[in-house]
Amino acid sequence: MAVAGLAHCLSHRPVGTMLSWILYRKNKCCYPRYYRAAICRELKVPLAIEEVPTRPIQPDEVRVDVHFCGVNFADILTCRGQYQESPSLPFTPGLELAGQVLEIGANVNTVKEGDRVISVNNFSTMAEQCIVDQKKLWQIPDGISYQEAAALPVCYGTAILALEQRAQTKPGETVLVTAAAGATGLALIDVASKILQAKVIAAAGSDEKCQLALKRGAKAAVNYSQGYLKEELKKLTGGQGVNVVIDGVGGDVCLTALRSLAWEGRMVVIGFTGGSILSIPSNLLLLKNVSAMGVYWTRYQKENFPVFSRCMSSALQYCKEGSIRPHIGGVFKLEEINDAFEHVTQRKTTGKVILSVK
Repeated sequence: MAVAGLAHCLSHRPVGTMLSWILYRKNKCCYPRYYRAAICRELKVPLAIEEVPTRPIQPDEVRVDVHFCGVNFADILTCRGQYQESPSLPFTPGLELAGQVLEIGANVNTVKEGDRVISVNNFSTMAEQCIVDQKKLWQIPDGISYQEAAALPVCYGTAILALEQRAQTKPGETVLVTAAAGATGLALIDVASKILQAKVIAAAGSDEKCQLALKRGAKAAVNYSQGYLKEELKKLTGGQGVNVVIDGVGGDVCLTALRSLAWEGRMVVIGFTGGSILSIPSNLLLLKNVSAMGVYWTRYQKENFPVFSRCMSSALQYCKEGSIRPHIGGVFKLEEINDAFEHVTQRKTTGKVILSVK
């Protein structure tokens, strides 16, 4: 790598990590032999930060120096044994990262050493290093920080997939977003209002969260903890109902949202942060010809990777253009991972919670 190119790469790195990068470039076999990682050895107990030995990469793999990684409700559920997928113990949780390429395999032609990248890689990103397949990497455009990039994959990938691919949202339609002040909720507001030109009604659990949703682009907001969601939605839509619902709460909120759909409305279920999974009364689907569907975002990696990749590329492009901007609600160090999990489960923050690994 030319001196100028190396300087460009190092300019994106904290000063304390420059020496490690130079040593790695000079002698790969000696650096690093171990790296820190969050380890889940037993379900439903606090995670530990341990020294983990490195392994050689395979021809199609890339070793990434992790700078930031996102904290998602799915990570917490996985560590409780309550997620759709259950990795074998022990494992390192984490679905997304932003970092810099340290080493590439013999067959890798999509990235080079020193590139800034994001990745989606199941159950392994909450660590100082992560080895991923080259197809699971996307380059971070200039102008987007590592911190912002780490907040994009899960939240904005889910938002784009739910609104564009599944709900087929059209300009001018009314979109109801529940759990609107959470990381994915704010991403949904961002994409629906600024990219798709839809009218967003935000539903959240406090007046403060409703105010944040309004600042982020919602046209109206309803505090559903007060028990007036159905009545407020009727007023806000002139009795017509909403065209699209993206629900991440479940339970009674999901049922009320379903009942509030307009003729040929579409509901997309993305999660159950309220803890209760609704059994949908099928007669509600019939009466107004509405549709109910789901988004299990990471499964698109296996079932329809081109769509998955397009959502990732779109998120990066929208952010590069300044059309969207992730809202960072909290930054924790890697060794504070249990505090970060508690922060998310107790809903102490709004927006995206991320871990700073450096």
